[in-house]
Amino acid sequence: MKALVYHGPGQKSWEDVPDPVIQKPTDIIVKIDATTICGTDLHILKGDVPAVTEGRILGHEGVGTITEVGDAVTTLKVGDRVILSCVSACGRCDYCKKGVYSHCRADEGAPGIGWIFGHLIDGTQAEYVRVPFAETSVHKLPEGVSDAEGVLLSDILPTGHEIGVQYGNVKPGDVVAVIGAGPVGLAAMLTAGLYGPSRVIAIDLDANRVEEAKKFGATDGVLSSDPDWKEQVMALTDGLGVDVAIEAVGIPQTFTMCLDIVRPAGTVANVGVHGTGVDLPLDTLWISNIVMTMGLVNTNTTDILLKMVASKKLDATPFVSHTFKLADILEAYDVFGRAAETKALKVLLTA
Repeated sequence: MKALVYHGPGQKSWEDVPDPVIQKPTDIIVKIDATTICGTDLHILKGDVPAVTEGRILGHEGVGTITEVGDAVTTLKVGDRVILSCVSACGRCDYCKKGVYSHCRADEGAPGIGWIFGHLIDGTQAEYVRVPFAETSVHKLPEGVSDAEGVLLSDILPTGHEIGVQYGNVKPGDVVAVIGAGPVGLAAMLTAGLYGPSRVIAIDLDANRVEEAKKFGATDGVLSSDPDWKEQVMALTDGLGVDVAIEAVGIPQTFTMCLDIVRPAGTVANVGVHGTGVDLPLDTLWISNIVMTMGLVNTNTTDILLKMVASKKLDATPFVSHTFKLADILEAYDVFGRAAETKALKVLLTA
């Protein structure tokens, strides 16, 4: 089969690789119908995720059709169309029993990490993929939910919802700022609306993304390149700052921006994937009663979000800005990597 293979920082190729095979009785093999590129893939290519070794097939999002099932799989069958969760869960370890699938203690890849696709095992940017722990790591795709919507439920919608909105403890009436209007930041804006905030402020360097954010529930937009960006944000509050600041980029500057605008007793929810450390000014933060959260998505709200997408209570369709054939994945990476020029949000890759 063909797959997108990582060959070290800055290097990737679309090449022939062996077809995946069933390795354990809880596995399935899925033919990929649609996949996409995540900002995390770009972090991997920058060298920010050293656990990804040369020769790894990238990708952790996808929708596909089951072509083979392991002997222990009883609730799935050949021909079922499924959403592949970006986090794999054995369903049996202590962490899985608590719903903390991101720290599944299974023996795939490295113990204690639930994100294994395109990280510790071969991923979804391929014609076929082996899915471990299938019965607890995929979701059947309902009628009326498109491939594009399904792909968004693999990662960005649950990530924005769980690590941004839920960890941020967004409440009715809150003023929420999201720094970074990329796909995950937009997902946080979209799902924040479920909790009744009074304002959702989109902050980004890219004027196009700030404007696009209004389609996802942002009530206000601020260009972070403006010299008075902080004053603009403060003017949208009572002058004390936002109740919840969500970091959705993954660089020190944007994390610091969150600290600059959060009010006393507010929350900073870090969603971005960081490749380097940040300075934490505890000498000034300790007295402000700031709560800081961060983490890897658990995907424990995927079922809820899937029901809301299926019932049209959440409109995920605006996320997809470009569509490519899977064989054109290198072109898709180029477009996605130049989002400021190409106005790319999420690129859909179809078989």
